[in-house]
Amino acid sequence: MLTINVAVLLAVIVFFRLRRRTESRSRFDEKMTVVIVLALGILLAPTPVGQSILSFLGQLTSGVTQASR
Repeated sequence: MLTINVAVLLAVIVFFRLRRRTESRSRFDEKMTVVIVLALGILLAPTPVGQSILSFLGQLTSGVTQASR
């Protein structure tokens, strides 16, 4: 039996939705993309990949903050 990881499926959907031309998007289409990206973020957050992304972004923002001082 084939199992599909929901996070991977959402990442593929986001990839194809963001490849489309900007001019052809409606407001509903943009809102739907935002909802899908938020759902993807919620699914990735508790995983080890999500934690490593959070750690990387934390280090990046602290480096930028220290560089601006």
